[in-house]
Amino acid sequence: MVRLFDNTLRDGGNVVGHGFPIQLTQSIIGALLEAGIADIECGNCKGVGAYAKLGATQAPSDEEYYVALQPYLPKGRIGMFLQAKLADEALIQGAADAKLHFLRVGANAGDGVGSLKAVEAVKKAGLVCRYSLMKAYILSPAELAKEAEMLQDAGIDSITIMDSAGTMFPEQATAYVRALKGAVTIPVGFHGHSNLGLSQANALAAVTTGADEIDCGLLGMARSAGNCATELAAATLQRAGYLKDLDLYGLLHYLENDLIPAMDAYHYHVAVNPVDLMLGLTGCHSSFLPMFRKVAQEEGVSLLCLIADVSAIDRKAPSENLLRDVAKKLKQEGEDHHESSY
Repeated sequence: MVRLFDNTLRDGGNVVGHGFPIQLTQSIIGALLEAGIADIECGNCKGVGAYAKLGATQAPSDEEYYVALQPYLPKGRIGMFLQAKLADEALIQGAADAKLHFLRVGANAGDGVGSLKAVEAVKKAGLVCRYSLMKAYILSPAELAKEAEMLQDAGIDSITIMDSAGTMFPEQATAYVRALKGAVTIPVGFHGHSNLGLSQANALAAVTTGADEIDCGLLGMARSAGNCATELAAATLQRAGYLKDLDLYGLLHYLENDLIPAMDAYHYHVAVNPVDLMLGLTGCHSSFLPMFRKVAQEEGVSLLCLIADVSAIDRKAPSENLLRDVAKKLKQEGEDHHESSY
């Protein structure tokens, strides 16, 4: 069963300095958990210890994050990133003492042997040890699979193929996932960036090849051109038959009402907003949008839900009368029944 691994609060920290402020961190974690996304990576974008060791101080300290995370830790599988080269026992023990679920050890593909001490220390501390094969494309699929097998033998609990520069085509994502799934029994994830505009296509290719997990970030927030957007991954994977228990509408409403306004302070550009996503998901042409906006406002219903329910009836030429009939039904039945709308 595939799941989303949200990296907004780690990789997305690149768009706000080195990490999100505490209040926004808690807001995002709460929204992800409410939507049914329990696997969450957070903290400094450069990982645990980067605040002190690398001068990545445009973020709260690790200790401030630890305190802020406490109310949420029992509700999900929440942890932080750890560059293998920064690992030391005191740093790792601090994460364990804070009751994090995991540390994700990261190193460039081909540097696995040099990461073994970090892996051993994470496991010794009683934490789940995720592992990221950064710049995975510098090795062939067969070479990467061999390294993954070695790391599995060392005790890692899951492994991620990272297309760190967003350079892969879908057939490459397929080849790497297939190679790793044939070599290891632990969960295999895929982390794609959007530099060629292919992160979403690569995520779909990875899942259909058997990937267990897709890395993603709300609004696509991450280094450079960004990651596969969490909401786009959720929408397309739901349409493909996965993630049926995820509350997509709740997540989109959070983005619209809370996160996008909050990101205005950072001048962050949202490439695909929730309304445009819903148009694509349901097959509703954008020429109808002014009518949808008018009716949604006048009838006091969610624009997103109205688009979804009307489009399930008529995508060719929906009339204003149809929109008003559907809006009235929405008000009577509530706005949480859209699993069959697309």
